[in-house]
Amino acid sequence: MNSPLSNVRPSVVMEQHKHQFTKSEQKIYAYILKHPEQVIYHSLTEFSEASGVAEATALRFLRKLGYKGFQDFKFLFAREIAEASTDQGETYLERIRENMVQAIRDTHDVVDHDELSASIEAIDRSADVVIFGIGSSGIAGLDMQHRLMRIGKHTTVVTDSHFQMMRAASLNEKSVVIAISLTGGTKDIVDAVSVAKEKKATVIALTNYVKSPLTRYADHILVTSAKESPLDSGSLVSKVAQLYLVDLICTGLTMNNYEEAERVKREVSDSISGKLY
Repeated sequence: MNSPLSNVRPSVVMEQHKHQFTKSEQKIYAYILKHPEQVIYHSLTEFSEASGVAEATALRFLRKLGYKGFQDFKFLFAREIAEASTDQGETYLERIRENMVQAIRDTHDVVDHDELSASIEAIDRSADVVIFGIGSSGIAGLDMQHRLMRIGKHTTVVTDSHFQMMRAASLNEKSVVIAISLTGGTKDIVDAVSVAKEKKATVIALTNYVKSPLTRYADHILVTSAKESPLDSGSLVSKVAQLYLVDLICTGLTMNNYEEAERVKREVSDSISGKLY
């Protein structure tokens, strides 16, 4: 991000301005100092709630310091924390391995079984299933489409923001939208999902945050637990957590329709066998 404060550490900026902070801004500042590692993984909603202030107050605080918004501040603050880190005790091979394993373990621990079952049932009932994803979340969406096609569930994945709005406008109460967004704050996804809700579609959110702009429109929320620093946007670790949820959904659908799913799997395997030497 091209912030005018790119070369100044956020901790220094806050220190320079703290004498001008209001009572609410003092609460935000105190929270950042006490929980720096958590701040870089928060959504704006989580950040404001944890600080005990309104979202508008949190945004005013950051803009008062000279940042464009929460993402601008979070990116620079994450960079400061990374530069200050002195952990040299493990190689990057070990760190990546542990991060991936931990992401799956943590996601397993936070999966709401009732929400998972309800999501599977909604997808199972619907003949109009649409997946929305942008960027790296779009890759997870494409993988989900591939998995669902192999068990006979016809699904459309839309990764272009303009097409998402067009597709959302064509939905109805019999449609299901699966919206994939790690942050839950991708504006294009949220805009498309808001239109989908106006059309009375059922919305399933796959996201990292229970409280975010996306989840306000969701009927069912499935949460991953791959905390992603702004410096690691689009990381494989976050996609692994998303794909774990995708696997749970697809396996659940297969179990609900075992004989049909197995029949389709065999036919798909037969049809593509000629593509192999």
